[in-house]
Order: sequence, then C-alpha cells, then structure tokens
Amino acid sequence: MRLLKSLYINNRLFLAIVCVVLCFILSFIVGGYTIIPKILFFVLLAFILADALLLFRTQRGLYGYRFTPEKLSNGDENEISIYLENFYPFHASAEVIDEIPHQFQRRDLTFRLQLTPRESKTIRYLLRPVKRGEYSFGAVNVFVCTPLSLLKRRFRFSHDALVPVYPSYIQMRKYELLAISNRLTETGIKKIRRIGQNMEFELIKEYVQGDDIRTINWKATARKSNLMVNHYQDERSQQVYSLIDKSRVMQMPFNGLSLMDYAINASLVISNIAIKKSDKAGLITFQDTIGTTLAASRGNRQMAQLQEVLYNQKTGYRESDFSTLYAHIRRKITQRSLLLLFTNFESLYGMQRQLPFLRSLAKQHVLVVIFFENTELTDLIQKPAENLKEIYHKAIAEKFAYDKKLIAKELQKTGIQTILTTPERLTVNTINKYLELKARGLI
Repeated sequence: MRLLKSLYINNRLFLAIVCVVLCFILSFIVGGYTIIPKILFFVLLAFILADALLLFRTQRGLYGYRFTPEKLSNGDENEISIYLENFYPFHASAEVIDEIPHQFQRRDLTFRLQLTPRESKTIRYLLRPVKRGEYSFGAVNVFVCTPLSLLKRRFRFSHDALVPVYPSYIQMRKYELLAISNRLTETGIKKIRRIGQNMEFELIKEYVQGDDIRTINWKATARKSNLMVNHYQDERSQQVYSLIDKSRVMQMPFNGLSLMDYAINASLVISNIAIKKSDKAGLITFQDTIGTTLAASRGNRQMAQLQEVLYNQKTGYRESDFSTLYAHIRRKITQRSLLLLFTNFESLYGMQRQLPFLRSLAKQHVLVVIFFENTELTDLIQKPAENLKEIYHKAIAEKFAYDKKLIAKELQKTGIQTILTTPERLTVNTINKYLELKARGLI
C-alpha cells in the first residue's frame, strides 16, 4: 500500500497504454486478431516493470528538506530554500511542489530540475507575508522520474512546519547596519547639522592638548595650580514613545499591508535607532481603551520585548479615544519625552475633535503626529479624466487630498510637529524627524 501511494503514472505511460488499446481495436477492425498488439503489450509491460524497478529498488532514492527562518518578516521578501540530493545511480528528473501557507494564495509554486547521480541542488524562492501571525507550511512533494519517464515516485519531506510572522525585523536590521556604517543617506535619511550644544556635565579633568579652551574651569585651576577643564557628554537617555492607534482608521490596506502594520514596522525601526543613540524606547497602543504599555528602556531585552508585544497587536473596529490616551500618558510618563503618534485623520472635523487632547500632550511632551496620504487618491488625481463621471471623481479626490494638507497645517499652527507621509515613506520620514528634533535639542 505504501508503494502504491508513492506511485504515479506519467503522461508517457498513459499515451503508451492508449496506443496499445488502439492497436487492439484496429486489429479487430482490419481483419481479426493479430500478434502485433500482444507483442506491444508485453514490451510495454517490460518497460513499466523496468521503470518501477529503477524507481523503487533504492529505498532512499532522494533526500530533501525545506529550510525556513525561525520567523518571517512582515512586508518583506523572505527567502525559503529547498535542498535536494539524488542517491539514484541514474539521471533523475524531479518536479517539486511546495505546500506553502494558504495566506499567500499561490497554487503555482512548482519547480522542475535535473539531478545527476549523487548531485545536490538547492531551490530558492521568495515569499512576502502581509499579515502577522502563524503560517503553516505543508510538505515538500517531489515527483521523481527515471530516463524512461513512464512512472513517477513521490517523496514527501518537511511536514507541517509552523512559522510565525513578526513585524519587519529585516527592515530594522537594514537601518541598523546603515546607521553603523554611516550610510543612512542612501535610503533618504537627511544629514542634519547639530545646532548649538546639548551637553551635560560629566567631570573635571586636567587640560591636555586638543581640549577646547572654552571649557577651562578657572576656579578648579586656581585650587589645583594646574590647568583644569570641564568635560561634557551629550545628553542621553531621552525617552521615545511610539503611540500606535489600533482603531478602524488604521485598517486601510496599501500594497497588502494595513496602515497599522506600516506603523508597527516603523515603530520597531525607530525604537531600535533610538536605543542605538542611547535613548530609551517605549510603546503604547490604544483605541477606545489603552491596549499595551511597555515602559521606555534601553536594556538588552527591550527590543526583544518590543517585537513580542508588536507581534500580538490587532486592529479593532472602534473609534480611538484620545482623552483616555492623554489621561494614561499623564499618569504613566512623568519625564518630558518624544511621543510619536501613529494615527490617521480622514477629515478636518475628525482632527478638530481630538485637537484639545493633542494640544495638552504637546504642552508636556514633544508630540509628533504622523498620519497618512491616500496614495490611491493621488493616482486618481494624476490620471486624466475622459468623461463627466471621471471629472466628478477627480474633483472629490482632490478635495480629500486638500483636506489632508489642511489637517497638517492646522496641527502645525498649534505647535504640534506633523508628518504627512505615504505608507512607503513612513519609516524614512519618521527617522528624519527624530534626527531633526535631536539636532535642534528639543529632546
């Protein structure tokens, strides 16, 4: 039974059987029974037995496995590889069908390759998940043929692998490496000249050649009878909180990812950058109630905790309550901090309802409100209108796009830092704003 389950008829064998049957029928039509169909039948049977013997005499004719990362990165291309090694003493033709998770909605993932005796090959392909959660991979099915190609033998490897999809750690590592190698400008991060000094006193030490003479401490010099200077260091350990709105306004999808997933990926990157710059990173999620609060820290485990917390976030269908957010921040965050608020406003009225709470937050902290341009509206505006209906649609789209710009101006009038960005540019624009505020000494 096990052998029969792994045995499959190839197209060539099916055609051969059809030909033999036709020969039998033709022999009766032409003039009775002849020996030719019988000979063809036994020749075909001999080929089938020889093919089956070649395929099944080696118990372990083919070895393979699928390599998947421990976790996949949401919104990024993740590499999956399949390793195959041929133990047959002949050239084998293989057809590989990988059972990928149903979330990808792909049924065409088939690979064909030739393997010489004792040859090994690796198949690599990319998958881009657009939702966080657990993804279940099925088996890797490999159908092997001999040079006769009459029968196929199926091998199954790497059954039932369960792989979680986390927020974009690939993007996080990319920006981290660029920051370490001073190549952030390649991704659109601006070089910002630091204005003035934002220094805190560290110690008094003896003057050495190269020290800034403007830092000479004359009182200490008089006491020590030796030239002494003040030593300063950049102010560190500023708190940077990502405030992520989980309400229904963040469910809008762009390129497969929801706005909340874009915000989650960006908050992971900016938190990592902040920690690398010796600041503390924290997180608050909210909708009508407060969801998760992770206190700001720059400890060794902070980024791992952020990934775990962000992995479990889900959007809701309720309206966001900024009054609850304000009360929670006032109670929990006592030190002046940078608050990066990821939300979305679709109308000027919707923003004005929340404006009193945003003003109150901006009085106590440095508040940056980050919301999104609708790229589909932009495409509609740029597309030429050809009839009255399209002109009407284009006019409505321009009105909504203008409302977004008006919202940004109204927020800036009240002294609130604002970022109006496309989802794709969210991470770059957020990092630019963080570096700008650091350079200006506002945090």
